[in-house]
Amino acid sequence: MLNLFPALNLMEAAAADPTMAMIVQILPFVVLIVVFYFMLIRPQRKKEKEENNMRNSLEVGDVITTRGGIVGTVSGIKDDVITIETGANKVRITIQRWAVASREEKLSN
Repeated sequence: MLNLFPALNLMEAAAADPTMAMIVQILPFVVLIVVFYFMLIRPQRKKEKEENNMRNSLEVGDVITTRGGIVGTVSGIKDDVITIETGANKVRITIQRWAVASREEKLSN
């Protein structure tokens, strides 16, 4: 006979065996953790890794946007400090490397 509800067999087995009962109770939590990992944690780590690679590959002449919304051209890089030029007067601003939100394009002079 075709069993349309295999979960019922699992519940019947759980009623007979205490170890199986514990597995049946823990199984939904394990499935939930696995789903959270693949839908939330893993994509977030991948995004952070891509952002770190972008920040580490910055070069002089790149146009960047900071987390505060300031757009400027990279004019100097020293360790974790980046100097950018922004505005018509070429005002220089020093920022931390982590404050870079995105790289727009590279200016060719």
